[in-house]
Amino acid sequence: MTIALRYAAYSDVGCLREGNEDSGYAGQHLLAVADGMGGYAGGEVASSIAISSIRRLDAEDHRADDMAEVLQQAVEQANASLSRRIMEEPRLENMGTTLTAMLWSGPRVALIHIGDSRAYLLRGSRFEQITHDHTLVQTLVDEGKITEEEVATHPQRSLILRALDGKSPVDPDISISEAKVGDRYLLCSDGLSGVVSKKTIHETLATEADPRTAVKKLIDLAIRGGGPDNITAVIADVIETDTDREGPTPASQLVGAADQRRDVMEQGQDTPARRAQELRAGGDTAEMDPVRDEQDPAGSPAYADPYGESYDGYEEPAAPRRPRDGQPTEYHTKRWWPMILVFVILVGIVAGAGYYFGRQYVDGQYYIGPSESGETVAIYRGIDTDLAGLSLSEQVEDTEIPLDSLTDADRQLISGNVPADDLEDARTTVDALRENATPAPGDEGDEETGTEEGSG
Repeated sequence: MTIALRYAAYSDVGCLREGNEDSGYAGQHLLAVADGMGGYAGGEVASSIAISSIRRLDAEDHRADDMAEVLQQAVEQANASLSRRIMEEPRLENMGTTLTAMLWSGPRVALIHIGDSRAYLLRGSRFEQITHDHTLVQTLVDEGKITEEEVATHPQRSLILRALDGKSPVDPDISISEAKVGDRYLLCSDGLSGVVSKKTIHETLATEADPRTAVKKLIDLAIRGGGPDNITAVIADVIETDTDREGPTPASQLVGAADQRRDVMEQGQDTPARRAQELRAGGDTAEMDPVRDEQDPAGSPAYADPYGESYDGYEEPAAPRRPRDGQPTEYHTKRWWPMILVFVILVGIVAGAGYYFGRQYVDGQYYIGPSESGETVAIYRGIDTDLAGLSLSEQVEDTEIPLDSLTDADRQLISGNVPADDLEDARTTVDALRENATPAPGDEGDEETGTEEGSG
């Protein structure tokens, strides 16, 4: 009996992240998922280095007795590569990655695990998680301090206790097991396991016969759940080549950040030019990173699309829009509009309030000065100034008191404008000016004539 694998790998940036820090790999001898962390570029670099360091194991046949040691050495080399990279680029000192990988030799399987990416096994009706999360909340669950239900809302649910970081010694979990024909394995990042329930994952793996359909459905479910993180999944079915009609998957598959960076992450090409290219490659990933097949070591042809269809024909699930590779997408464009709209509204409110209260203040000011003709005394409302060519005052009353009739002191006072509290106060001041004014010659004669006539 000849054991082989039929598999599918997929990675998606999710709904909220700018770039994909996950990496995944699937081949006949190796399955792996790495979830990078460490901010811009750091997570992408870390997960890419981890996958690039161990994927060479897929091209070799390994003795069953040596698999655990070989896998351990490969992970230690990955950690050493991270350490060298941090020395070269100190800005990456906070990067790290989880790693869950399975190395195959016939039915013999070596599983290595560090972090909170997971591996599941579906065997008949039995479904179980075969890795143990290296997280604070899992430790609290193990100690009985919190329940499984409380994990999803715990404020420190993202705190990982063990990871590949290039600074700490490698301390992974390693186990050896025997696979059986009909087994189905799932390796995934917490972007899937943290959003989709274990029950739903089980149902999907049990009902979707094709690994390609199953992995795509799981990605869709995580996206429908909000897609708060990058999502990467690898599904592999254990088959017997002599009896299986479709046969094993003929070519390896590389997805996520490692796929984006593989042209610049090959071993022995650690140059400044390569690092510069990596920085330029640090943008958004595809809405669902298409699985890219490689030439099989035995010379089998690679598939252009393992799903047998272009992504453009894929029906988008009812979920938030996510960026497509190479496009300034709706997500990137629209996310700024609420901020811009709020800013414009706030500016309008401030400007409107400023105008309203400014107008109220100006309209409440009065002063007395020369009339617009320059010959009489007038009452004005507003402030005696111009703003951008616009006068902030208007003449409301011409008192018809000639300026020439005022005393020299009053005329000088009026020339500089006399402020008033309100219109009534201004009229009171005008009455005082009128009493002090020198009557015109004709007016004085009239007054004398009237007096004489009245006494006769």
